[in-house]
Amino acid sequence: MITIQEVSKVYSLESGDFFALNNNNIHINKGEFAAIMGPSGSGKSTLLQLIGGLDQPSSGNLIVDGIQLNNLNEKERTLFRRKKVGFVFQNYQLLPMMTVSENIALSLSANKASKTEINLRVQQLLKDVNLEGKGSQFPSQLSGGQQQRVAIARALAMKPQLILADEPTGNLDQKNGEDILALLSKLNNEEQITIVMVTHDLQAAAAAGRIIVIRDGEIVNDQKKGVLGHESMASSLA
Repeated sequence: MITIQEVSKVYSLESGDFFALNNNNIHINKGEFAAIMGPSGSGKSTLLQLIGGLDQPSSGNLIVDGIQLNNLNEKERTLFRRKKVGFVFQNYQLLPMMTVSENIALSLSANKASKTEINLRVQQLLKDVNLEGKGSQFPSQLSGGQQQRVAIARALAMKPQLILADEPTGNLDQKNGEDILALLSKLNNEEQITIVMVTHDLQAAAAAGRIIVIRDGEIVNDQKKGVLGHESMASSLA
């Protein structure tokens, strides 16, 4: 599903080159739920942006669902994101002037789906994320947990095989955070959607089947659930 080969991301600064990512190699299989952890500034969000086609690597090969992203131009990357990837962000990124249904339908409308198709898909998604009856409301009328559910529904609109989640529980209380993680786990287990989630929270990462730790732009640990204990993980993150 995701193959990263010798990928680096370098920014040219007045003080010299800064390696946000430095020669990393990862393979994430279809249907995996992987959490990416690391200190602030370690490169984890940069890696997520590269996988999602929001940015390009400075060097190396990046292949997602058989598509080599580093060979795509901007228009091709836009189409890739629209059709292949669902994004979930910490701050939801819902459009406040649009209703819940309109927010969910954004990618469907951009892909010129019919009104009937859009309506059916939106109603099904509202049901899937337990927000039936909320379609006509605006984001400001919802709780943080409900807004994140709308964001997940929007991410699922085009039936992507990959969801990229950047700190999806970061703005939520414990109960709402647990509910969002349960929803992501359900999507992974029941629909075999590949999920890559950036988080700083060990409890959130525990929902994933695999934890990848990045520090100073390099992967320093990559373990599947049950192999790496909390003490070892905490040491990797220190």
